[in-house]
Amino acid sequence: MEQFTKNLTKTLLSNGDVKELFRQQLETAINQILQAELTSLLGYDPYERNGFKANNYRNGQYFRLIDSEYGKLKIAVPRDRQGKFHNHLLPAYSRRQDTLETTIIQLYSKGVTTREIADLIEKMYGSYYSATTVSNITAQVTKQIEAFHQRTIKANYVCLFLDATYLPLRRDTVQREAVYIALGIAPTGIKEVLDYRIAPSENAEVWSEMAADLKQRGLKQVQLIIADGMVGLQPALLHAFPKAKFQRCLVHVMRNISTHVRLKDREVILNDFKQLHSVTNKTEAHKILADFYSTWEKQYTNLISHIRSIEKELLAFLAFPAAIRPTIYSTNIIESLNKKIKRKTKAKEQFPNEKSLDNFIGVQVISYNEKNFNRIHRGFGQVKDTLESLFD
Repeated sequence: MEQFTKNLTKTLLSNGDVKELFRQQLETAINQILQAELTSLLGYDPYERNGFKANNYRNGQYFRLIDSEYGKLKIAVPRDRQGKFHNHLLPAYSRRQDTLETTIIQLYSKGVTTREIADLIEKMYGSYYSATTVSNITAQVTKQIEAFHQRTIKANYVCLFLDATYLPLRRDTVQREAVYIALGIAPTGIKEVLDYRIAPSENAEVWSEMAADLKQRGLKQVQLIIADGMVGLQPALLHAFPKAKFQRCLVHVMRNISTHVRLKDREVILNDFKQLHSVTNKTEAHKILADFYSTWEKQYTNLISHIRSIEKELLAFLAFPAAIRPTIYSTNIIESLNKKIKRKTKAKEQFPNEKSLDNFIGVQVISYNEKNFNRIHRGFGQVKDTLESLFD
């Protein structure tokens, strides 16, 4: 204790972290006591030569992270060869602990089934948790997700990004089903996932229902909607938000172009179209498109005709401040989120039911929103006043 007193005095005088000092001291003390308990059982000290003549001896250790009021403690629990050592200092996993409950919830949020979690815990700790018990613990996740789907939405968003990604889900058979995600950026520059839905496939009707639900929960005005060119999507969304402009994702348009041109022309035609990304005004944009049409119309008549028909939707982003245009001409911001979600599903071949998939997606988007709660998206901070003036 004399050394601890010195350390405590030094920490106090230097305005150090007293809580961390106590955590270290507690961690050291517990590990020393555990070693002493094993020594008492075996009857000899570590590295004592007489120990090698004994019938039982030390056999390594395993680690546990224990929560305490001072923080997490890394505990090295010693083992003996015959498995007779049972420490009396730490509570056994045979009784439910908060740390284990947290682990169960984390596993469940990753899409692991309650049956799989129960089997895994039994193998790791020898403590049997029935699937029903695990299900009761993971009900906390379900309540959190339900609250997310029902929460009140802010009144105004500068832009609303919409995109769907596909994940494997078992109903009668395993199919890749659509996860609809709506992400908004407020006039303050804060971005968040507003909501998501699961459906067998992507269609305008589901997007329309989702938009109506967002309105009912408080969303009043959107200045710009950014999405792909799915048939029927634009009128469905503009019915819910008639004052909004519609921006066709330029990246999606480029992908469409690449599938309708010859391989030898692909790089050149995409570079020509990509000039739209950096235009400064509509006059410049119309000139680039006019040159684009005259260069490629003879070779790809139908493709150019289609691009002419959606020209207004290609240039809607130019009505907004230049600082935010790199963000709002495509759905890249939401596709980046979709990629992160998919990476986390690679270890899982399928989700056993819709509830499991719903909880998995919910945990990801809630974490995304918490991470970005106070982060201003690039470009938005410098034009905040301009963006706020767009709303009634």
